[in-house]
Parts: sequence; structure tokens; C-alpha cells
Amino acid sequence: MTQIDGVELGHYQSVADVFLEACDKHAQKPAYSCMGQTLSFEDVERLTANFASYLQNHTDLEVGDRIAIQLPNVLQFPIAIFGAMRAGMVVVNTNPLYTAREMEHQFNDSGAKALLILANMAHLAEQVVPKTSIKHVIVTELADMHPFAKRLLINTVVKRVKKMVPAYSLPQALSFRGALALGAKKAPTAVALSLDDTAVLQYTGGTTGVSKGAQLLQKNLVSNMMQVRELIVNILDTDTEVVIAPLPLYHIYAFTVSLVMSDMGHELVLIPNPRDIPGFVKELSRHKFTSFIGLNTLFVALCNNKDFTELDFSHLKHTLSGGMALTEAAAATWKKVTACEVQEAYGLTETSPAVSFNPYHDIRLGTIGKALPGTQVKVISADGSDLGFNQEGELCVKGPQVMAGYWQLPEATAAVLGADGWLKTGDVAILAEDGFIRLVDRIKDMINVSGFNVYPNEIDDIASQHPGILECAAVGIPNEVSGETVKLFVVKLDPNLTEADVLAHCRENLTGYKVPKEIEFKNELPKTNVGKILRRALRD
Repeated sequence: MTQIDGVELGHYQSVADVFLEACDKHAQKPAYSCMGQTLSFEDVERLTANFASYLQNHTDLEVGDRIAIQLPNVLQFPIAIFGAMRAGMVVVNTNPLYTAREMEHQFNDSGAKALLILANMAHLAEQVVPKTSIKHVIVTELADMHPFAKRLLINTVVKRVKKMVPAYSLPQALSFRGALALGAKKAPTAVALSLDDTAVLQYTGGTTGVSKGAQLLQKNLVSNMMQVRELIVNILDTDTEVVIAPLPLYHIYAFTVSLVMSDMGHELVLIPNPRDIPGFVKELSRHKFTSFIGLNTLFVALCNNKDFTELDFSHLKHTLSGGMALTEAAAATWKKVTACEVQEAYGLTETSPAVSFNPYHDIRLGTIGKALPGTQVKVISADGSDLGFNQEGELCVKGPQVMAGYWQLPEATAAVLGADGWLKTGDVAILAEDGFIRLVDRIKDMINVSGFNVYPNEIDDIASQHPGILECAAVGIPNEVSGETVKLFVVKLDPNLTEADVLAHCRENLTGYKVPKEIEFKNELPKTNVGKILRRALRD
């Protein structure tokens, strides 16, 4: 039995080991559902074996080669991920909304030799692939894992009626179904992996500059799976748990949580487009869901949809929030609508991702909970000294889930990850004596008003409590007198909301230098595909 930093990994040497054991244990249970089609664990095991065999026997790819997977939340995603891992490949999770420029950077930076892409983005691959080392291209259509009649209908509507598949020419490309058919002719060869092998190159969002590939080892992901599993195994404790997975699986938050849920034998309902709120709510109405994986902006959007508020939430017993700060207003509204309290967690791409969780029976709103088992945290000053408890400083993390480093970027790695294993998160936090952590804000987003630190998260949290505000985001803008002042971007819930209303609310709840000096109303706020608000875009 293997143990790392107090985290028991059992006999597992890779994510694939965890997956295969889950498939054996839960063979007949539903594993993944999407757009009305469900695959059992037995189905997924068979299909991943086919994909692994295709990679091993019908390409020149070798163990350790990188394969880029650029898909939304469709059934092909888990098949491809686990199939690639079974073949010993390193997965490069790629955002399906990337531009050609972003794709080219990530493919070249990772050294990807293969690409699996949705047909909707294949026209971009046509532009990019010749500029990269990619030799093998596999294209899949949205409903490829559905039965023939439904597959033909959905794929035809997407392509011919909705015109969502721009024309492309990739003569060397093979269809995903074709790859599975080739692989089905021969069983895959088992690959002996170790905990120190690279599992995933998980690229940072790039919201603060050029994205970097966090090199996540098998032990990083397996450790984090076991850490998170320990905290939710007693919450989702039946054989019929149904987990709603709307956040994109290529993002590390949803990726690792989905691995945990699969390991526990739960059914994951994949939502390809959570931004289509009416369609999302219609899909939710078909399931007696017991767990919901979301984040602040999604909670807000759903709770402001009348049809969502009328759903049956009697089975819902677990809601997890991550990816961005949870506001008090969003948490309170979600609980009022669903009768389920939100369990906020915190993590980073560089930590696979989970660092801390609010204990299920001791949720403290406004905190990110306590460090996971086997995880150490501390708060440091600008000179690197340990500040101890109840002091504001940069949060640092040490544990088995911390990345090996940024892919081929030793200087960037050294800037955040010390030789002693402590990772600088770039987040300002306060550590209480009882272990609870309060996240203040991102260091880079902090606003300096006449020498006073102002944290956008605090402004957002207070302002969003106004009943006329749907969502908002504060940023710092240059000011000749004070250095910076606060500007607040607001999306109205009440169309009659005025600037004076917002300012009056802020003045009542914030000290003077924190009160926004400018208010700008917008129809929507810029967000990443995960739903995180892009403050940088607002500042620009």
C-alpha cells in the first residue's frame, strides 16, 4: 500500500488503475449520461479499451506522447481521456472555445502529436495542425455515441440546420467512431505506469497572460482524488447518486471532481452547453439529481430562471462550489431556491486542483474551509516569512497534489514553487487558529487606493447583495490623486436600478475609500468558458 504525505493511495499507480477498478466494481451501473444517452461503466470500459487499442496499434504514438483533447462535455470525453491514459499517453486538456492562435500555442508548447477535436472546431484545426507536430487527427461529431437514428438526426441538425460546423478540409483525419472500430479488433496492451509519470498537462486559463502547462503527475491526481473522496464519501453514500456536471471537463475543477465521482460509482450527467440556461433546465427536469457541481455565476444564472426555481429539489443533498469566489448573495439565493447549502472549496490548476473544503456539517460562508488531509497551508509576508494565524498574506500550499512544475518553464516554476515543495498561490488569505481559511483576493487584482488595500471580492460580495443587481465586478482604474480608484461594472436584475441606488448601498456597507467612484452598467460581464469573470478584460 502506498502512502504520500499521509494520503493513502492503496495499490493505485495511475488514474487508469482507479478507473478500471471502478468499472469492475460498478459494471452494470450508469456511468455517464448526455443528451438522453447513457453509458454504463461496462460500456465505458469497453469503449476506452477500443480507443486505447487504436492509439497503440494504429498510430506510431508511444507511451508518454501527448494527445490534445478538445471537446465539450459529451460522452466522447471520458472515453477519450481514460482510453488515452490506458495507452500511457499524456492528456493535454484543451478549451474547445480557443482561437486558432491559442490552439497553436498550446499544441506547440505541449508537443502534442495527436488531436481529438469536435467537428465544430475542425476548421480551426485545419489552420493550426500544419504549424505543429500533430500527426494524427481524430474528428468527432456531437452525437457520435448515440444510437444510429438519433445520432443521424442530431448531427444533421447541428451541421445542416443550425450551421454549427464550418466547412473544413483535414484529409488525414479519422472519425472517432472509425478509431473505435479499428481498436475493437484487438485488445489493448496493459501499460505499467508509475506514480511519478506525467498524467496531464493542464494549462492555466491564460486570463493573466500566456497560458502555462501545469505538469500533473499520476500521484498528484490520484492523491487529490483520494483527498476529495474522503470528504464526500459520507455525503453521497448511496448506490443511486446522480451528479450534475455542467462545468467543462477540460477545466481542472470539473475534471478531478468527475474522476472522484466516477471512482465512487456515481452517474454523471454531462451538460454540453450550460450557457443555454433554458436547455440546461429542461435537461435537469429529467433527472432526480442528488449532487450539483457549479460555481457562483452559474448559481446566479439558474436561480434567476423561473423554470429552474420550479424544479424538484427533494433529492438534492450536495452542492459544490469552486473555480471562483462564492458570494453571500449567491449562496443564500441557492439555498432559498433548492434548500441545499453550498459547500465551497478552493483550489488551483497547479494543485490538481483541490486545496481546501468546507466541512459538510460545519460550512462557514465566507471561508474556503480547511486544508485537505495531507495538505499543509501557511500565510507569508512579501519577504517570505511565515505570518502565523490571523494575519493577511500570501497563501502557500504543500501536499501530494502540488504539480511537478510548469511544462518546460524552469524559471516560471521556480518563481512559484520552492525546492522545499511550498507553492505560492498568488492569493491573499487569512488563516485562523481553528484551520479555517478566508480568501481575501488575488494579489494581482488588489486595488491600491491612497495606500489602502481594497479587495475586489469584498466589493463584489457587498454590491451583489443589492436586490436590483444580478452580478457585478470591481476593478481598479488609474487616478492621479489616489493612485487607483474603484470602478464597479454592474448587470441589472431590476431594469430601474440607477447609479445612485448602487452608490447608496455601497456607502451604507463599505468604508469611504472602498466605495466605487464609477459605476458602469453592462448587459453582461466577460467570462471564461468556465464562468469566471475576467477582470483583466474589464480593466482593459
